Amino acid sequence: MPKRIQLREPTSEEKRAIARLAKARTEAAQLVKRAQVLQAIIDNPKLSPSEAGQVAGYAHPASGIEWVKRFNAEGLDGLQDRPRSGAPPKHSQAVRSQLLSLALQKPQTLGYPFALWTLDRLQRAFQERHDVHLSDSTIWSWLDEEGFAWKRQQSWFPDPAKHDPAFAEKRGPSSGVT
Repeated sequence: MPKRIQLREPTSEEKRAIARLAKARTEAAQLVKRAQVLQAIIDNPKLSPSEAGQVAGYAHPASGIEWVKRFNAEGLDGLQDRPRSGAPPKHSQAVRSQLLSLALQKPQTLGYPFALWTLDRLQRAFQERHDVHLSDSTIWSWLDEEGFAWKRQQSWFPDPAKHDPAFAEKRGPSSGVT
């Protein structure tokens, strides 16, 4: 029977860092999830690493085991992504942070004549402000990874007379709407 993997006793400094990471809203989502595996075991020592992984949201039981093994061997550095093969990223983490910062701001507070960001508007505004062109797919994937969701923009409102008594006159002839 294989030996059960257990979380080594973290130092008090490591416990504070793990607790901070597990609740972080500004760290990378994957790093937070990895810290949540460790925090689940710290909170409930009876949890196995695979159960802690499932508590943190991993679908595969081996994920929790992997992160406990890496923490045991490397400490907090083991939670970081390892270098991967392939082309290096085209844009730095600073560019990504600047885009996310821009996306969190309301366009009108920045002097734009619209209230909502669209992908095209965000792309143009970012290029104007930082002189960096980001592809649609890059913007989309960065925002998706951070948990942003595009909302369907609605150009109608349910009770036109309530918002503008002269709506029907301004609209002109329409198909059956009075």
